[in-house]
Amino acid sequence: MSFTATIPSLDRLYAEHVNPQWVRLLDLLQMNVPYERCSGCELFATDGRRILDYLSGYCVHNTGHNHPAIVAALKDELDRSGPAMLQSHVPQLAGQLAQRLVERAGGRLKRVFFCSSGSEAVEAAIKFSRAFTGRAGLLCAEHAFHGLTCGALSLMSDPFWREGFGPLLPDTEAVPFGSVEALERALSTRKFAAFIVEPIQAEAGIRLPDPGYLKAAETLCRRFGTLFVLDEVQTGMYRTGPFLAAHRAHVEPDMVVLAKALSGGLIPVGALLTSEAVSNSVYSSLKRAIVHTSTFGENSLAMRAGLATLDVLEQESLGERAALLGDDLRLRLSDALAPYEMVRSVRGQGMLSGIEFTPPRQLRLRVAFETFRRIHPAMFGQVLVMRMFRDHGILTQICGNNFMVLKVAPPLVVTEGQLAEFVTAIRQVVELAHSSTGFWSEALGLAGRAIGVNS
Repeated sequence: MSFTATIPSLDRLYAEHVNPQWVRLLDLLQMNVPYERCSGCELFATDGRRILDYLSGYCVHNTGHNHPAIVAALKDELDRSGPAMLQSHVPQLAGQLAQRLVERAGGRLKRVFFCSSGSEAVEAAIKFSRAFTGRAGLLCAEHAFHGLTCGALSLMSDPFWREGFGPLLPDTEAVPFGSVEALERALSTRKFAAFIVEPIQAEAGIRLPDPGYLKAAETLCRRFGTLFVLDEVQTGMYRTGPFLAAHRAHVEPDMVVLAKALSGGLIPVGALLTSEAVSNSVYSSLKRAIVHTSTFGENSLAMRAGLATLDVLEQESLGERAALLGDDLRLRLSDALAPYEMVRSVRGQGMLSGIEFTPPRQLRLRVAFETFRRIHPAMFGQVLVMRMFRDHGILTQICGNNFMVLKVAPPLVVTEGQLAEFVTAIRQVVELAHSSTGFWSEALGLAGRAIGVNS
């Protein structure tokens, strides 16, 4: 019997015509749940289960799921029957949203290019930096995550994402994240158009650089004629407290990449904020007015959603809540998990946190842990994720480039009661990992099923 013959009819269509391995993975982790309604931080399954979202679609749902004000704005825009994608007019909503974005970003950022995703905005940053500097080289940080299109993928050092996709962009190099010395050595060659870096490396394990790193990076980029570009796809839109994580470091980048939370999680949208000089180097003459465009980039629904999202974020002071409640959450997590040897640290900014785990010292735990790690390095983390979901109704995930870090990133509308619920749940799961053979035997069963699926 084929795999698709064993799954529900609607899932079967997805497996047959989209991605069967995704269905297999969700089934393996016991996370294949159909949802019928999502609101705020809560996801409601068709079987009546209520799931707390602590992933936010990888920082898409800063305003929560289906915020009524954003939904109302989109309905209003549809009811207007106005120009959505004429491609031959001035989209006034795009001008309004761009103005609000650059006002909040500040510094030298004066122009905005709109597109449909963070990856697409990174691609624009690559082209714009080359146009402005006349250089081809691109510099990034090791273990970064910038997207899965070919240009963005060229800025990522981890082989998992790159393997099998052939030659990527030439003249790209990666330096250790946080190393000012390595950055200076690379930039001193004066061959790089841009240094593209995340203020906090989310998928690398919620890695925060030393306080002076971004300022030093900005200074070095200015000295050697390289554009300083911040990828704020996961850290922007008040996720870490201020509008941009860059504001914490008091830096003025030449370009900033935004996406994900920009439209309330309802419409695909991305944006590249640039200086006027960088923008003018691309759109340098009348004949080059359309030299770089995006078909869906300035459509009225995306722009209206962006304006409504900014309204919600600011009227509900969600950035201030993220800063205050995030600090409190990390303190409570640190206290609750302090007794457990496998918890190395809790770190983050605002409502973007990570719980880092480490191999156990006790022999009885170490043998099991190393067995699972040899099967797959993500096995331990995925069992944590599965337990949190199945036993406690909480959706989260490990970081894509660091399988020993559990990401904690709920919508910014999360309540104090929902934060307390998470702290209790993760403490119970971690306690189970330290005290129960059932945790490890179930992990072994999961490993066996994974081997069976992959065979």
